[in-house]
Amino acid sequence: MKQAVSIQDVLAEVAVMVRPHFGKGRPASYIPQLAQVDPRKFGMAVCTVPKSAFIAGGASADVQEYAIGDADEPFSAQSVTKLFALGLALNRVGDEVWTRVGKEPSGTPFNWLSQLEQEQGVPRNPFINAGALAVTDILFDTVREPDSLVRDFMGLLGSANLKIDEAVAASELETGHRNRAIAHLMRSFGTITHDAEAVIEAYCRQCAITVSCRELARAALPLAAAGFSPIIEESVFPERLTRRLNALLLTCGIYDSVGSFAYRVGLPSKSGVGGGIVAIVPGQAAIAVWSPELDRFGTSVVGGYALEYFSQLTNCSVL
Repeated sequence: MKQAVSIQDVLAEVAVMVRPHFGKGRPASYIPQLAQVDPRKFGMAVCTVPKSAFIAGGASADVQEYAIGDADEPFSAQSVTKLFALGLALNRVGDEVWTRVGKEPSGTPFNWLSQLEQEQGVPRNPFINAGALAVTDILFDTVREPDSLVRDFMGLLGSANLKIDEAVAASELETGHRNRAIAHLMRSFGTITHDAEAVIEAYCRQCAITVSCRELARAALPLAAAGFSPIIEESVFPERLTRRLNALLLTCGIYDSVGSFAYRVGLPSKSGVGGGIVAIVPGQAAIAVWSPELDRFGTSVVGGYALEYFSQLTNCSVL
């Protein structure tokens, strides 16, 4: 990132530039609790990688944080949590994950059924709902409560005691008929090996984790620092795995609009229907943005523009 202008000044400029884009989307109404969130909310946080992060014993005190707007207000992380669940699964069982989940862009909506059936119950990638349910099933092989594992992992990396919003979890469970169809379809093909209803419940609870932009940027910082967390001062991912996670974010993290998003923003990113997006500038920073209004693909409208403008102003695109 070019540093001629301070990151805080860039964030202030971005906050002005995104104003015309409010009102162009709508919150996720199919999850009733999310539909109640103020659509005008906007927060953004940047957490930079200290040079010491690449040296054994690097100090967390060197981490610089920048934030604007509602960056400290918790929001529903939703599909952003899939990134951390996948990282945990790969840390625990390694490449066995890829025997049940693919690595390709889906080209279809995140909750699409027909493609899954056509491809014999093997999800295209870990970031669509089918793939995330398969990852939850894999985590069940290693722990009794995968949702709590993901919550605690994100909280550890983000220096926060994160919570699961029980109202949001209940709302998702009550209305998640398509996720049930996906899970039971995969169970019929053997992609899911545990009780489908238990997998669905754990997945919905994982998605209901609440996090702020500042906490999310901290939690994602290892992906910008070769797997090292300057916050807890230890490596949480092997460097090779970090590169692979970033590759998956770039090619699959924004569902069926991933190509246009990469064209506009040029950063490995993961979105969620709670309005959050996390983006990685490898070797430099993790960025988190939140604004609840979504486009037709389920990605924050204002958040996408915020990252596009940030990328342009700082010249931080990896492409």
